[in-house]
Amino acid sequence: GMVFISFVCSVLLVIDVIGMPEEARRISVSYFDWIVIGNFKVDMGFVIDQISSIMILVVTGVGSLIHLFSIGYMAHDKGAAKYFAYLNLFLFSMLLLVLGSNLLVMFVGWELVGLCSYLLIGFWFTDAEKAAAGMKAFITNRIGDAFFLLGIFTLFLTFGTVNFHDINQMVPVTAELAWLAPITLGTLFLFVGATGKSAQIPLYVWLPDAMAGPTPVSALIHAATMVTAGVYMIVRLNPLFLAAPNTLMIVAIIGALTAVFAATIGMLQWDIKKILAYSTISQLGYMFLACGVGAFGAAMFHVMTHAFFKALMFLGSGSVIHAMHEEQDVRKMGA
Repeated sequence: GMVFISFVCSVLLVIDVIGMPEEARRISVSYFDWIVIGNFKVDMGFVIDQISSIMILVVTGVGSLIHLFSIGYMAHDKGAAKYFAYLNLFLFSMLLLVLGSNLLVMFVGWELVGLCSYLLIGFWFTDAEKAAAGMKAFITNRIGDAFFLLGIFTLFLTFGTVNFHDINQMVPVTAELAWLAPITLGTLFLFVGATGKSAQIPLYVWLPDAMAGPTPVSALIHAATMVTAGVYMIVRLNPLFLAAPNTLMIVAIIGALTAVFAATIGMLQWDIKKILAYSTISQLGYMFLACGVGAFGAAMFHVMTHAFFKALMFLGSGSVIHAMHEEQDVRKMGA
């Protein structure tokens, strides 16, 4: 019920945004000053504009459908209450990530989705293999997050602010061509953070193992939350990335390699959920390829379409697994 109410709120907010004149489509709210040290000021603020409005609709819309499916799916599980608490926290974290008006609020959401993925992937933690899968996701994401922090530090030293709107306004007109220039370094660090969250080469290894959790969790991680965070972050800071063509080239190359590489691994998997997991990694590669060539609109469009079809595929696979009495090997599902 709460998730559905948040979806209704999102729809109402997005209708407000669409009603504004085209160049001023932005609702910005600051609740309080979070960190104030000397000239450094970070407020706990949220922003709804064209980019975040797509994301809040996807997160709450697809998220509420996944919650609905979970009620039946988890009906016989002892830990159902704990499961729904984690699932709600997951959506809360993702909304914090996409609505944050600055890099630090985004980072809080970024870390919280990492925590929730650990809790949900390792949900049946009495099974050692499933507990290990949760740890693997957590540790792989920590590597990316360390670089993400370095990126935040670099951008703060360069611009003196961590606010998205201010950074995007202050980006120099001429592009940086040197590899060690501050914007190039900062965006590269942020992109390494994105490869962790969005499972690109070389940090893709956690996502296939993320199948250890209940199937609706897989649907949520792969579709509406977590893995799309990296793409969202690049689109949110697109003027900054456009000022660093070297970074965009790396983004495009990694995206293209991941798209082909993960698809070839997926062709040889027997586990129905692992096939879908490698498909997700491959699709995310396409999104990063779009970002790398500057087609940010195409990247966001694919984020949205992917959320729907991948959630459906996972929920469908969950239904099949239940019908087959917890069998996940596609070779036993012939005819």
